[in-house]
Amino acid sequence: MNDTLVTVVGNVATNVEYRQTAGGGVARFRFAATTRRWDRERSVWADGPTSFYTVSAWRQLGENLAASVTVGEPLVVHGRLRVREEPGGGGDGQGQRRTFVDIDAVAVGHDLTRGTAAFRRGGKRGAEQAMTGGSEQVPAEDPRLVRS
Repeated sequence: MNDTLVTVVGNVATNVEYRQTAGGGVARFRFAATTRRWDRERSVWADGPTSFYTVSAWRQLGENLAASVTVGEPLVVHGRLRVREEPGGGGDGQGQRRTFVDIDAVAVGHDLTRGTAAFRRGGKRGAEQAMTGGSEQVPAEDPRLVRS
């Protein structure tokens, strides 16, 4: 099967929900991506429509994501695109179908064009400490990376 891989740049729209499942832990959140276009007539940048995606991240990626991301932060999400249709609600008997677009994340990172981030090597223990606010001593910064 050929997967459709996408890379989407946008912002976290909802709190990250993390839960354990039989297949491992999963983090889920809504992600908003708004196009920006140059309006020649007004000579300004203008926002276009916003697309919303439900992002799922499994196992270690999900744990690290839940420990690292909050609402409003700019992210780059790379993963498998899934489009699904479900019967609409509303009780009007019309039976209109709704379309949902999901991304099964393979990689997620902060968008460094809009800010800075400090990477901490994780693993299971690192993610648990970050989620519980563990106060273990952090190693000193590498002196080769310090600017004078």
